[in-house]
Amino acid sequence: MIQFLSTLLAWLKSLVSTRRKAAATTGTTAILAAAAVFVGPWEGERLEAYLDSVASPPVWTVCYGETRGVKPGDRYSSAECNAMLMDALGDFRDRLVNCIPALPQQPEGVQVALVSWSYNVGTGAACSSTLARRANADRWRDACNELPRWNKAGGRVVQGLVNRRAAEQRLCLSAIGG
Repeated sequence: MIQFLSTLLAWLKSLVSTRRKAAATTGTTAILAAAAVFVGPWEGERLEAYLDSVASPPVWTVCYGETRGVKPGDRYSSAECNAMLMDALGDFRDRLVNCIPALPQQPEGVQVALVSWSYNVGTGAACSSTLARRANADRWRDACNELPRWNKAGGRVVQGLVNRRAAEQRLCLSAIGG
């Protein structure tokens, strides 16, 4: 975990030092950094590709739950995994904002919780969910309270998902004063 945080901090410093991001993007960068710190421990870091048999159908996975383009035998360094996670979270956040346009105006905790959830369940499922409909109706507390419903993998309740959703819900509700 310390290595993950150190690598993440180095990555953030590189963003600041190269000034590649405009001032408007700084908020997004902070959200993504917070999301990476939140998501990393839940996903766990695996440097070599493995077949996630909990998924239905099973899917090749690497690093912090990355599945896009992963093949058997793929290997990455911890730094590569951290960069991959940040890139993936940015993609998931962008897609989530497309279906929940008011998300960027929400407190950091709401954004981090929903990006974490979306990264785990996929934006297709996220964007077609009751949670997204409630968020789009400006019913943010109700949206946060939908998170515990997403506790299954392969059709069965998974304790790790129960725990993760509870943490996402607490973060989400605490950010809106709930």
